[in-house]
Amino acid sequence: MAGRGTNQQLNEPRTDYGPGRTRPRAAALAPQERRAAIIEATVELLASHGTDVTTRQIAEAAAVAEGTIFRVFPDKESLIAAAIEQAFDPAPVEAELLAIDATLSLEMRLEAAVDVLQSRFTSIWRLMSAVGRTKVHDNHHDPSDRRGPQTLGALATVFEPDRERLSRDPMVAAQLLRGLIFAGTHPALLVDEPISAPEIVGVFLDGILARPGQSC
Repeated sequence: MAGRGTNQQLNEPRTDYGPGRTRPRAAALAPQERRAAIIEATVELLASHGTDVTTRQIAEAAAVAEGTIFRVFPDKESLIAAAIEQAFDPAPVEAELLAIDATLSLEMRLEAAVDVLQSRFTSIWRLMSAVGRTKVHDNHHDPSDRRGPQTLGALATVFEPDRERLSRDPMVAAQLLRGLIFAGTHPALLVDEPISAPEIVGVFLDGILARPGQSC
């Protein structure tokens, strides 16, 4: 029995470090990884707390010491500016659009694209509301400018496998769909809840006129 207990103790994580002993530190992040973790944590907290977020809250969320923040950024304002810059970066959204499976049906591809863009728009509007439009515009272009040709081109690739079925060029179709997503998602333009991805795609592809035998 004694030997069994000893084996169990050997297999369990040690917690009794005793006087003068410290818990082993977690492996240190590389500088770029540490910077990315701090920025990611800041983006999330800005959406909830706005610019009132504290560096202590950020440090806890990023799992770093508070002093580490000021070894990476000169001040809190610089960190907030970097976080907003990342939040507005269209590259991750473009990558998501380009990763949509081209073998899916057109309807399924478009619904996936709508989900990506609705999430993008919602996160930006939430951040703008929490941080303040003036603060955002001091450091960045209007978000509509950041959804420019590259993002539109990525959305157009979703249409490409069915180009022959379209009455419009994929770039024009992408522009029309993006406008419908914007109108169906922006809180200032809605009567009730955001329009769902299937509803947006249905209206986009089929229009709003009821067909014979179709229930409204």
